[in-house]
Amino acid sequence: MDELNKENAAAKPSAVLEVKHLSIDYPIAIGTVQAVRDVSFTLADGEVLGIVGESGCGKSTMGLAIMNLLRDPGRIVGGEILYHGKDVVKMSQAELRAMRGRDIAMVFQNPLTSLNPLMKIQDHFIETIKYHKPEMKRPEALKLTGDLLEDLGIDRKRMKEYPHQMSGGMRQRIMIALGLIMKPDVIICDEPTTSLDVIVEAGFVDLLNRLRKTFDLSIILITHNLGLVAEIADRIVVMYGGKVMEDSPSSLIFHKPMHPYAIGLIECVPNIDLDQEKLTTMEGAPPDLVTPPVGCRFAARCPKVFNLCRQEEPPLREFRIGPDRGADGSAPSATVRRCACWLFPEEK
Repeated sequence: MDELNKENAAAKPSAVLEVKHLSIDYPIAIGTVQAVRDVSFTLADGEVLGIVGESGCGKSTMGLAIMNLLRDPGRIVGGEILYHGKDVVKMSQAELRAMRGRDIAMVFQNPLTSLNPLMKIQDHFIETIKYHKPEMKRPEALKLTGDLLEDLGIDRKRMKEYPHQMSGGMRQRIMIALGLIMKPDVIICDEPTTSLDVIVEAGFVDLLNRLRKTFDLSIILITHNLGLVAEIADRIVVMYGGKVMEDSPSSLIFHKPMHPYAIGLIECVPNIDLDQEKLTTMEGAPPDLVTPPVGCRFAARCPKVFNLCRQEEPPLREFRIGPDRGADGSAPSATVRRCACWLFPEEK
């Protein structure tokens, strides 16, 4: 039995990042916005994790919290963010500065506002490299930058240009290159295709797929674009009202979602294979997070709501799909997914 346990542990992908029971508040004049509540998930080595949901569900706040970049009045009021077992929440400012970019990098939503308009592209990279590797000489740093940009399809001659001289797609690649320059373990992409057209977006998906293999990256993809996560994500966390509603493998989310909110999101995606006269929409609006409702936060919009949903908040429980162990005694082959819904009171 011990040998089997060791075998199973070795076969299971190691967790690069673990978020445990994280809660984030934003105190404002009329009360406290409970932006994130009791959120837990893991990011395995080499995994692409999609975090999806409507605007205001807390997904971008999660990304900033992982980097410990929350701005006032935002504050982490509970939980842990463990990077290889070390709690990011408890790191000193010196430790955080060393971690950002080197271990965990972030590609922000709007590259044009993230890049300094008064600095040439090459100077953005020199600044990052010099901070983490002050011993590296400028010619070596420029060569490293040029090699990486060319690997991403940008001529090294354009390093001497300014951000406004590049297209939206190229600026997005510059931001990705800045995130990759120190070869981090984890890269967080926050709404990376919001300002891109569909052709450039398709190229971005191909680029991410190539980069995850080349650089052995673990990626967190924060987006409301379900088509994007369908193309690249291994697993998807669905958030609503600051909480995780479902956490499942990507294929199951799109073909057999459990939570009514996940079902609603999938139904809202236009499907060219169906004879749709009009787009499907989800009635209602997200909850007020200053005074969140009692019970399930999705109850007011849920088509399958019943009394218990309005009385008690459902816990996020694990469900195993498939056999626990192979017929020959091999490692468990069950698929584990999590869902917070009273429609599934028992493990299925």
